[in-house]
Amino acid sequence: MQLNSVLEQLGSYPIAIIHDRARSMRDAGKTVIDFSIGDPREPTPAFIPQALHAAVPKVSQYPTTAGLSELRNAVAAYLHRRFTVSVDPDTQIIPTSGSKEAVFNTPLAFVDRDRGDLVAYGTPGYPVYERGALFAGAVTHPVVLRNDFVLRAGDIPEEIWAQARLAWICTPHNPTGAVTGRSDLADLRAAARDSDTLLLSDECYADIYEPNAFPEGPPSLLQITGSEAKGALVFLSLSKRSGMTGYRSGAIVGDAGAVAALKKLRTTTGTASPEFVQAAAIAAWSDDAHARDRREVFAAKRQILKQAFGDVGMNVVASQAGLYMWVEVEDDMATTDRLLEAGVVVSPGRFFGAGGEGYLRLALVPTLKECEQAVEVLVKCLS
Repeated sequence: MQLNSVLEQLGSYPIAIIHDRARSMRDAGKTVIDFSIGDPREPTPAFIPQALHAAVPKVSQYPTTAGLSELRNAVAAYLHRRFTVSVDPDTQIIPTSGSKEAVFNTPLAFVDRDRGDLVAYGTPGYPVYERGALFAGAVTHPVVLRNDFVLRAGDIPEEIWAQARLAWICTPHNPTGAVTGRSDLADLRAAARDSDTLLLSDECYADIYEPNAFPEGPPSLLQITGSEAKGALVFLSLSKRSGMTGYRSGAIVGDAGAVAALKKLRTTTGTASPEFVQAAAIAAWSDDAHARDRREVFAAKRQILKQAFGDVGMNVVASQAGLYMWVEVEDDMATTDRLLEAGVVVSPGRFFGAGGEGYLRLALVPTLKECEQAVEVLVKCLS
């Protein structure tokens, strides 16, 4: 059987390799504390599944690509509360089935493989930026991030900006938890505007942060672009904010022309969220209290683990926002293997691309009790 050459080139999704090893250990009856996959264990707040159940219809019918107007209005209201930004829910918002498919599919609407369009993104980073670009036929330009893991406009050469059709940023950053400040967002916005590059900002972790570090929360690209968001799209998700990873619910917000293009693409592919999932999303976007409660839980986990790494003299980099901790080690693969043998699963930084070597990523997904149990293993293995 012949396969798409891109699929053969990329091989297995790297984190899946670690996940499979952890599953094998569980199947063998071993206790495993898994920090590798960003899938939190805290229960989804009860009002969210209640909204879903209440919306399941007697007759199942196709959802529309544009989604329910009530959902688009709920996302717009959230953006106004969170970022004091007003957008048109009818022309600037489109619901998605989570953020992963949205990130992957977006280049298909804008990349012309015959034109040699280029997609730029930071590395280490979310592997789907590269994968979506390659399947769309784009030339890819990974930018190795500096030690603070913030992508800046000057990190992309002028000749690359001139060729770039799309440029991805991620804040708070996966895998490091670094946050892009307003001035850097403004510089990126200016460079993208000058080169007619569509700037794509992955902000799926915008509501997970340490309040002491970010009293008003990490900033959004929408606060830089203004309401019309010309030349920019922001990607949102309820997966971590509301504990809805399995619901697959998110949104793309921004430039009305770009949103219209995505509607055309997504109508073609049949990508649309079921309306009962949209009902759950309406409830989630309309409430901020549960997001605050979850943020406090993640902050408590972060503090437990930071203390442990500090006790063994290891440096935690960035990691004041997002779902992850980024820890400097001598050899990320060897340390991952040593911890795995002891029952603690982490991800080696190199799995997230060039520049990730010498770091570990820990997703703050185990329970508080499990984090406390993991500390004993971390101290023993890493001292």
